[in-house]
Amino acid sequence: MVKNSVKQYIKENRIRKFRNVLIGGLLIFILNFLGCNRELSYLDNSYLGLFNKESRSLNGAVSTSHPLATKAGIDILEAGGNAVDAAVAAAFVLSVVEPSMGGIGGRSQILISLPSGQVYGIDATTQAPLNYDYQKSPKKRYGYPSIGVPGVVRGLIKALIEYGSLPLTKVMKSSILLAENGHALIAGEAIRQATIHEQLNEFKGSRMYFLNKDGSSRKAGDWIIQKDLGRVLRAISEQGSDVFYEGWIAKMIVQDSQANGGVLTLDALRNYKAEESHVLEGSYKGFQLNALYIPAYGAITIEALQILEFLDKDMKKNRLWGEAIFQAILASYLDRREQKTIEDAARLTSKEWAKKRADDIKNGDISTPIGLNKSFGSSTDSMGHTSHLTVVDKEGMIVALTQTLGTILGSKVATPGLGFAYAQTLGGYLGEIHAGERASSHISPVLVKKENNPFLALGAAGGSRIPSSIVCVISRMIDQHHSLPLALSLPRIHPTKKGMDLEFTNNNGWVSADSIYYSRLGYIVSVQRKEGRFGRVHAIARDTISGHWIGAADPDWEGSALAPK
Repeated sequence: MVKNSVKQYIKENRIRKFRNVLIGGLLIFILNFLGCNRELSYLDNSYLGLFNKESRSLNGAVSTSHPLATKAGIDILEAGGNAVDAAVAAAFVLSVVEPSMGGIGGRSQILISLPSGQVYGIDATTQAPLNYDYQKSPKKRYGYPSIGVPGVVRGLIKALIEYGSLPLTKVMKSSILLAENGHALIAGEAIRQATIHEQLNEFKGSRMYFLNKDGSSRKAGDWIIQKDLGRVLRAISEQGSDVFYEGWIAKMIVQDSQANGGVLTLDALRNYKAEESHVLEGSYKGFQLNALYIPAYGAITIEALQILEFLDKDMKKNRLWGEAIFQAILASYLDRREQKTIEDAARLTSKEWAKKRADDIKNGDISTPIGLNKSFGSSTDSMGHTSHLTVVDKEGMIVALTQTLGTILGSKVATPGLGFAYAQTLGGYLGEIHAGERASSHISPVLVKKENNPFLALGAAGGSRIPSSIVCVISRMIDQHHSLPLALSLPRIHPTKKGMDLEFTNNNGWVSADSIYYSRLGYIVSVQRKEGRFGRVHAIARDTISGHWIGAADPDWEGSALAPK
C-alpha cells in the first residue's frame, strides 16, 4: 500500500466487509436450500468465514481460487509451516475441489521469493514423450492422444523438498481427507463440468468421476466423495512423487493410455523432472519485477509493463490508462513467438526493446492486430481455465503458483481407478510440439518489489488473458495508487484479433461513454459482460506503512483470501 491510499482503503474495506457478509450468507442459504446442510467435518468454521475476498494480517495471507484450498493453506501456516508448505497444501486441495481448472494430471509454474530476497522458479510443465512424432500423431484437441507427461506432482514435491519445512504427509492431509470424506460441490465447478457433459460421457473414467451414475451432470451442493483419488493422494503423501512416475500409479496411467490411442510410456514418466526455471528481471517506475521465462510467459508480462513506462501517458486518467494498457499489451503479445533462447529473454525484457516498441506505437506502426502478425491469432480471445494461488508467511516467504489442465478438465480423460483428469498438451492444442518439448502457455506468476522489499505478488487464471490481467492490476496499484482489493475490482481491457475487449460486468466495468470514446479513436470495441473473462487474479500485497500483508481474491470468481491467526 502506498501512503495516499490508506484512508481510501479503510473506506473500501468497510464496504467490502459488508458485501462479503452478504455474499457469504447467500452462499450458505443456497447450499442449505440444495440439501447441503450436513456437517463439514473438515471445516473449523462455517462457509461464511471462508468466502472472504480480502484479509489483513502481520502473520501472512493465503489467496486461492477455492475457499477450501485457502483454508488448507491457512491451517498449514497456523501449524507452523512456511509459505511453500501452505502453497503445496492448497495446490493439492485444488486437485480435489476444483478439478476442472487444474490438478495432479496437469502442469504448473511456481515462483518463490525467500525472506533473504532470493527468487527461484520451478517449471513443472507437461511434456511430450521422447518418442513423440507430431506429424504422425492424431490431431486431437482432447482425448487420449492429447495427453502429455503430467508435471504437477514432481513440481509440488520439488518445491516442498527444497524450500518447505513440513513433511509431505502433513502437508497433504487436507487434500486426502477432502477426497476420502467428501466436500460440497461449489456452484462454479458444477457449472463448468456441466458445460462439457457430452465430452465427459465419451470416456469411462470421466463418467465415473465427474458425472452421476445415470450420466447426468452433478449439481451445486452435491456431496462429492473421491475414494480413488484419495488412494492416489495418500500413496503420494507416503511414497513421494516416485509412486506417481515409476510405481503402480505410473503403470495404470501407461496401460490406460496405450489401450486407448495415447502415447505415454513408462520411460516418459520415469524420466520426467521438474526443472529450475530461468527467473526474469525487469522494472517499472522504480519497482523491481521478477517473473518466469518459457514455458511461462513472464517475459511478455514484463515487456508490456516496461513499454507502458515509455508511452508517457497520464495513467491516472482512466481512458488514457485504458488505451495505454491496450497498446502495451498488444505490442508485447506480438513478440510471443520470439521467446526461444535466453538471449531472447534478455532482449524482450530490456529497456531498449521496450522503448523501441513504445516508439513503434507512437509512430502508428502498432495500432491493430489485424494483419500485423498471424501468430496473434485467436488465442488472445480465449477465456482459459486455470487456477492460481498466492501465499505469504510471517517471515516474508512468498509463493505465486499457477497450475492448469488447459480447457475445462483438459483432455476430458480420467483413468479408471485413479480419479484425476489429464491436461491437454499434444495433438495441436498448444501448437506443434516435438519430442521432449514442454508446452508453453500464458501462465505468468509475478513478484513486484520496492527497494528490494516485497510490494506485491500475483498471478492469474484466464488463458491468454493472464498477462493482460496482471499488467492491469499492477498498473492500477502503482500508477493510480489503488489498494489491492480495489485494483482487483476495477475494469480491465484486452486486445484480441478483432480489436479491443472492454469489461462490462455487474462487479465493475467501463461505461457506454468509454466504449464510444475508444470507437471514435478508431478501435473496434467489443463489450464483454461475462464475469471472469478478463482473468481471475489472486494476490497479496504489503502495506508499507503498517507492515500488514493484504490478501485479495478476484471478485469475479469463487475464491477467497484469509489470514492466519
